Amino acid sequence: MVDNGEIYRILGAGTKTLVLLEFDAIRTRVAACALSEEAARRIAVEVPRTDPLEVGELKGLVAAVLERMQEGEKRESLPDIGFLLPKLAVEGAVLELDEAYGLGLFVERAWTLRTWLARGLEEEPLGALVAAVPDCTAVSREIFQVLDKEGKLRDLNEFREIRRRIRNLSRDLEHLMAGYTGNEDTRRMLQSTVPSQRDGRLVLALKANFRGRIKGIVHEVSSSGQTLFVEPGEVVEKNNEILIEQRRLDAEIHRVLRDLTGRIAAQRQSLEVLHERILYLEMIRAKARYAWETGGRFAETWGAGSARSLILKQARHPLLGAQAVPIDFAMNEDTTTVIITGPNTGGKTVALKTLGLFALMNQTGLALPAEEGTALPVFDGVYADIGDEQSLSQSLSTFSAHITTIAAILAIATERSLVLLDELGSGTDPEEGSAIAMAILDHLIEERVRLITTTHHGILKNYGYTREGVENASVEFDGKTLSPTYRIVMGLPGESHAVDIAGRNGLPLGIIERARTYLAEERSDVSALIAGLKKKHQDLDAATEQGRLETARLREAQRQADLRELRLRQQEANLKAGSTGNLRLLLTESRKTLENLVRELREEEITREKTLKVKEFLHTLEETVRAEESSLEAENLALLEERRRLDRVYAAAFTPAKGPIGPGSEVLAGEYKRRGTVIRAGKKGAWIVELGSLKMSFAEDQLYLLPPSAVEPLIATADLVVDNPARLEINLRGMRMEEALETLRHQLDAAVLSGLGEFSVVHGKGDGILQRGVHEFLKGQPQVADYYFSRPELGGFGRTEVVLKGFM
Repeated sequence: MVDNGEIYRILGAGTKTLVLLEFDAIRTRVAACALSEEAARRIAVEVPRTDPLEVGELKGLVAAVLERMQEGEKRESLPDIGFLLPKLAVEGAVLELDEAYGLGLFVERAWTLRTWLARGLEEEPLGALVAAVPDCTAVSREIFQVLDKEGKLRDLNEFREIRRRIRNLSRDLEHLMAGYTGNEDTRRMLQSTVPSQRDGRLVLALKANFRGRIKGIVHEVSSSGQTLFVEPGEVVEKNNEILIEQRRLDAEIHRVLRDLTGRIAAQRQSLEVLHERILYLEMIRAKARYAWETGGRFAETWGAGSARSLILKQARHPLLGAQAVPIDFAMNEDTTTVIITGPNTGGKTVALKTLGLFALMNQTGLALPAEEGTALPVFDGVYADIGDEQSLSQSLSTFSAHITTIAAILAIATERSLVLLDELGSGTDPEEGSAIAMAILDHLIEERVRLITTTHHGILKNYGYTREGVENASVEFDGKTLSPTYRIVMGLPGESHAVDIAGRNGLPLGIIERARTYLAEERSDVSALIAGLKKKHQDLDAATEQGRLETARLREAQRQADLRELRLRQQEANLKAGSTGNLRLLLTESRKTLENLVRELREEEITREKTLKVKEFLHTLEETVRAEESSLEAENLALLEERRRLDRVYAAAFTPAKGPIGPGSEVLAGEYKRRGTVIRAGKKGAWIVELGSLKMSFAEDQLYLLPPSAVEPLIATADLVVDNPARLEINLRGMRMEEALETLRHQLDAAVLSGLGEFSVVHGKGDGILQRGVHEFLKGQPQVADYYFSRPELGGFGRTEVVLKGFM
């Protein structure tokens, strides 16, 4: 018999822990992003991996698919075919029309997915995974030579002659029936002038009081006995001929499907490989879609034997939505235990659940709702004891239930495990509970198990200061409002503030004052010491932040001054260059003038003195120009060296962006470090930056992040309330055409407003009137990207799937 501990070990994270941390809810949300019900079912039971290499590879695959989604994605559902593949292995098995249609769609859409992922992709590991998907498009071509794109049989040569005979016989039969329904004498005997069908044979609805007036075979009598369904004798033969031809057609269809099944069965092994690999890729795509929709980031992963720091930055519990308060948490590799203290409802348990849930999500390849810099080790197990475990059926008190769970955890936890214990030592005498809690902590610390625990026991606050590898932490409490801020403060224990919270929750003032009196008499100055330490810690944090901002401001001011000086020197150099150019122009013009003068002198009387004087003038002019050019070159070299010096000075303060750069980031851009704001992502990894009135594109290594502003942006949110919210499925059966189309119109509007990308319309089959009306309506709607019949097991031709634009 396998005990609970062994189950924990087998799964890598206890089944109980998965429930306590609500990991099922996360898996359900990820499964909803899948376009295959088979992939969704696999995601719903997927367990976290425990091998660091596997975790890293999985997150790399998801990140690669997420990057591909930036370029657009065509979303097509993948039919279930897992139950069909074993059927292909059975000798003589024949696929039904719906089964063959589903298999053809799967192969076709699987290849579309493979092509989308493979476009321009060669790097490992996604490239190798995609390349390993076999090409089974020959199977889909075989299927769609027999079926059309709506799953109906094509008009093949094998069926054409039989169908022609059936049509001719049907016309003859209708002509015979018209002799009864169109004759005045016989028409008055009929309940309806429209013939009915019974067992595939055309019959007349004859009034009971005219029984025997029309000779033939009675197939059925109505429940009231007022109507007889009679097949007139002269139409019996025609009905027989039609049935015979119909049986021939059915036999021919069965033969065609049997041959088709045989050809498909020859590719069974390739189809099985295709099925498995496409489902795995679809699971990865679902995780990438989840990351896209939630805006999450992938945590940096530490493997076995590497640094074991556990860092959360602005981590938000993924199930709390807008109500989640971001928390920061840090455990370096030398810290194995963190003891969190503080008031009830302060967020201690939520912090524990967030930590555990992040570990499980990280090891399942999921992006986390946190900021860049979040890092997590890969644990071989995540074990939690959270909440009230009291069990009446097993005669377990709260304390006994906690101890039973903790004992199971202690038996299996290793150095690579993460243990989360809520309210350690509670549920019994405080003194004994504290002793047991410290003994448990001692054991886990000796085993170097990564432990995070919450408690209200005051003695455990002192324990954190006296043990190596243990750190205190607390949830912050606002003494003015008597309410928690939900922020975790590392390094300081917290007070419970139970009396303050009791007063805020309605306990009479007299009882509150008496409680304060008892508290003042019994307790020591520990709480006052804690309060003082917390105040000093907050003051130090504020001073450190203020100093950082002031240093950044001064550095920026110095940089601006240096740049202004550099620009002035550049302008001076430009002026000198202009002057030298003018001088060079003067030299050229002077040379021309002197050459003209020499030519004139040659024509007149020339002396040696005049010639020497001219040469001396030219030589002096050339020397002056050379001196100016040398001075300008030296100045340019000095400017270049100054620019390099400034780059070195500020390279340490403003490193090229490698982290959380995005729209709104303040940066220094380009060679001249001009200050600007990132507007959006550009092409090929570049960013569009607004520099004053200009917008320019820069590579990421040309951008230098500036410190964040001390003024936080004001963010306003608005909720849109829809009277008739969008539904995943609407049922139009039983409605008139006008009413049905109006209902469908409201559904489309609500779906667009609420962001619902796909929904189903149930219209039934019947005579096909409502079906055609729905399809004609959808064809004319600009917001509809595609619509198609559902898979056979979901309703087939009686149900239509609608996909809106922007979701494909």
